[in-house]
Amino acid sequence: MRAARAVFADELRRYGRSRGLWLLLLVVPIAARYLVVGSAVHIALRQHLLSMTWGAVGVTIGVVASTMLLPIGFLYLRSNVTRRRPWQVEDVSPTPRIAMVLGRFGADCVVLLGALAVATLAGGILAWRAQQGPVDPGRLTLAVWLIAGPSLVCLVALRHVLNAVPATRGALGDVLAFCCWFAILAMPSTMGAAPSSFAVNLRDPGGYIRPIIGSGALFATDFAVGGGPVLPGRVPLDVDAGLHAPGYVGARLAWLAIGLVTALFAGLIDRPARISHRRPRSRAAPRWLRRTVAVPATTVPAGPERSASVAVFLSQFRLIGHGVAFPFLAIGAAALGLASEYRHIGSPAALLLLVFALSAQAGRDEAPGLQRLTATMPTSPTLRRAAFVVAGAAWALLMALPHAAIWASTASLLLALATGAGAAIIAGLIATVARSAFAPRMVLLVAWYAYFAS
Repeated sequence: MRAARAVFADELRRYGRSRGLWLLLLVVPIAARYLVVGSAVHIALRQHLLSMTWGAVGVTIGVVASTMLLPIGFLYLRSNVTRRRPWQVEDVSPTPRIAMVLGRFGADCVVLLGALAVATLAGGILAWRAQQGPVDPGRLTLAVWLIAGPSLVCLVALRHVLNAVPATRGALGDVLAFCCWFAILAMPSTMGAAPSSFAVNLRDPGGYIRPIIGSGALFATDFAVGGGPVLPGRVPLDVDAGLHAPGYVGARLAWLAIGLVTALFAGLIDRPARISHRRPRSRAAPRWLRRTVAVPATTVPAGPERSASVAVFLSQFRLIGHGVAFPFLAIGAAALGLASEYRHIGSPAALLLLVFALSAQAGRDEAPGLQRLTATMPTSPTLRRAAFVVAGAAWALLMALPHAAIWASTASLLLALATGAGAAIIAGLIATVARSAFAPRMVLLVAWYAYFAS
């Protein structure tokens, strides 16, 4: 326990130097501000907005924290000041791996639950300004923490499980985290029309469905989170009926226990970092390539390439499509685009492929070590970044060409141009700031889900 406390204190000191922590604290209050107002993004019950009582504001804050804060929190935990560690010192220390993981787990929980505490305070201010119903900060606090608290603890545990194994410390771990988030959003659909019980509520890891619909059965038309048509007027939300529904509190405590057990499991399977020392196999060049030809002394030296912009574009186009599997995946995305509904089939498939390709190339381009090398090149960084955007749009257009040729549709080409260029711009901008591929990949995955679900 002493080692875990030391790691816990050290992690908190490192978090204290994080400037991104201030942005994390503002995510939930800003999102809840627009949900409370009831703009294009809202929470509706039977096609009516909610009356913003203190309990309803607490449910709104909990829903935002249990849905929107999960991918953003994972993004922060993996890309903040604790991302780079002195593993040469930590991996040879006598401290047990499980103590190190539990110390980091506790510090991460303090950070995310601290963000939830700030969101609770902001929710109290919003409810006080709304002036609907009696003042009841206790009900607001209970709703926020009962809904979102176990979800955030499970998120931290998932982060440490993915960091425990070297294979999931990179892009594969990001994909698995995105799939888990997608499953959290989709699992409540399996609750069916069964009344509230422990087993039924356990199918809702986010914990936000039961407080909205109450203790009755779940129907698809009962509620909407995020958007949809609404009718005039607001309806009251029976917060107590949802929070005290049969089996709901037990299910939330069960998910909290699952998060703690998962953190212990992460400590048991945690493995130190390993650096591969394999030497690249030298391949002898063919004999005809090893023949040298004497160059006449009168030969004019080669001048600079006139079409430097074309060369940079071709190099970016080739590097985005780097890898043996990428051409086959691009052909598969183009084949899916042959369906008549390109917007909901072919375009998301092509965009999902580009999310990983563009983020990987943007991370390579903006790596700190490579920046010093590219600064010595005759082409400017602005030209390289512009060529990256054009190359991303070109790949999207290339995958949309079969649909446009068969269905004689220019709309698919325009859509591919917009999505490809937009994804490349987002990846380039975020990679310029983050200097890695992780941050643009996670942001683009969340944006892809919003694009696919809209």
